[in-house]
Amino acid sequence: MIQCSECEFFMRGPAGQLAFKCDPFGTIKEPECLVKWQLLRTSEMTQKLDRLVAAYEATMEIYKRLQPLQEKMFRHMEQEIEENEEADSWKQGLDEERDDDADDEDEEDEEQDPRGPYTS
Repeated sequence: MIQCSECEFFMRGPAGQLAFKCDPFGTIKEPECLVKWQLLRTSEMTQKLDRLVAAYEATMEIYKRLQPLQEKMFRHMEQEIEENEEADSWKQGLDEERDDDADDEDEEDEEQDPRGPYTS
């Protein structure tokens, strides 16, 4: 059985990392090469999964630190909205009075003589 370090598709990087340029569909020399290739791919996938989990955990930690700030911001925004609504409440009061006045005028128009005010 040929060792991977002796294979032409094996490369060692400057920092000691291993690189395999094996293609399981074309360049596999021995059946054991396919098993090794599968183990390497599984190992690589495990490392990627570990990095994803670490990134997720770091993101969750940031969210935990931001949560009190977000709650404080929401409370402040709610307070600002309530203050604006209170400040604009006088406008709503005028609008309601205008609507009431318009309704009263409509009722008065209905009570008057349908021929007009200048007919006797």
